[in-house]
Amino acid sequence: MGGPGNPPEGTPEGAPGGGEDEYRSVVFDESFVRAARLQEFSAQERIDDHAPAVRRRPPLRRGLSRQALVLVLLIAVAFGTAIYMGVRHPYQTPAAREPVEPLRMTVIPLAPEGKVPGTADLDHLYEHSPAAQFRTGAEGVPLPASRRTAHFSDSQVVSALTTAKDYIVRSALDPEVLTGGEVRAVRVLLDPDQLEQFDQSFARPTADGRHAPTGWLVRFDPSRAELADRRVRVQGTLQAAEADSSTLEVTADHTFVYALRPAGGEDKVSLFTLRRELHFRFDRDDLRLHQAQLVVSYVQAGPLSCAEDSTNHLRPLLSGQTAKEGGPAGTDPYATGSATALCGTLATGAQPKL
Repeated sequence: MGGPGNPPEGTPEGAPGGGEDEYRSVVFDESFVRAARLQEFSAQERIDDHAPAVRRRPPLRRGLSRQALVLVLLIAVAFGTAIYMGVRHPYQTPAAREPVEPLRMTVIPLAPEGKVPGTADLDHLYEHSPAAQFRTGAEGVPLPASRRTAHFSDSQVVSALTTAKDYIVRSALDPEVLTGGEVRAVRVLLDPDQLEQFDQSFARPTADGRHAPTGWLVRFDPSRAELADRRVRVQGTLQAAEADSSTLEVTADHTFVYALRPAGGEDKVSLFTLRRELHFRFDRDDLRLHQAQLVVSYVQAGPLSCAEDSTNHLRPLLSGQTAKEGGPAGTDPYATGSATALCGTLATGAQPKL
């Protein structure tokens, strides 16, 4: 009698030895079954729905896996970004900056025609001078109404005007600067390319139109005069304009009036008048860093003696003093015209009438 798995008559002739099924090596795994195009209904389904024995299965979607799709997408994005960056690189090499022009300066002493008027009553002195209606300190340097230009925004124009004002206030109104001490407060507002010229001016003052400390700032010889009033009277204007697509210019024209007394505290006080025209230039780096290029400084100041050197310090003539020498023509620093002489005469109308 055959075994439980063998035919009653035994293994047929020609069949594989040992009764092995010739299809036993074929493995019908789960993926093979899912891939079949025909699927047999179960017996219950055939009874319930009177369906045919088999049904056709929808074809399997043989798309990319999710991970492969994400990888392909990332490669496409990276490739597109590389192309974009090559066409429009955000880190373009900046254009070469124009060289900064050195400061050109002119300081013109104005000699009085007679004795310098003075009094112990400071208010009386101001009231009888052309500076009677001038404002005091930084209030005398107001910012004008600003407008954007073709290539600069409102905020950039305001930045240029503000920097110019700060330079004026620090260089002509700060008592520490006026008395011949502090210079750093002015220096930090300059474009770095002008610092070498600035430092040379104070290390080796020279009357060459390039290296006079009094062209950069206002300061009096402390051995000769001191401030009788720290509230300097000021009047003038600021104007901004676009020089070209990369440069803003600011022109400042102000008259300053200082109350001075002789060093040592003598009672008599006199007025010293200084008219100063400054031309500033700003590129976009200067605007961003709150710095300025000072390219022109034109100063008329008196009462001074033409025989005195005004390169390093201003050495004012004080109450009751007279000048040894005068200039070729009277010059009024309150007027809007520009002086042309290297030394002038201080107009009588520019001084207090006591």
